Amino acid sequence: MSVTDPIADMLTCMRNALIAKKRDVTVSSSNIKTELAKLLKEEGFIKDFSLIKDDKRSSLKVQLKYSSKKSAITGIKRISKPGLRRYVGKDEIPKVLNGMGISVISTSKGIMTDKKARETGVGGEIICTVY
Repeated sequence: MSVTDPIADMLTCMRNALIAKKRDVTVSSSNIKTELAKLLKEEGFIKDFSLIKDDKRSSLKVQLKYSSKKSAITGIKRISKPGLRRYVGKDEIPKVLNGMGISVISTSKGIMTDKKARETGVGGEIICTVY
């Protein structure tokens, strides 16, 4: 089975695991997914992540974060899709829930949060929002 949007697949797997109150979720690995997991860990939305290498392929195991049975992620949404890419300039970067959430932006200087993109002064493609 080929997935046309691997990032959306990862976000959906995480969303479903959160609904089912799972401790972790395993998805196929890629550089952008690893960077996304690293960003979510830095921002405190997930507990940890690890790369699992098999004979043929590698996968990404994401440990979800809960505090008193409530997940750290209340919403996770894909913004830019393969059929409709969403790009913003440095002055048009939207705030998520008045700064309570983050937008993940793919810029020429790598993947970063909306706050860091504003500080750096770069725009790019809005991958997803997390709150």
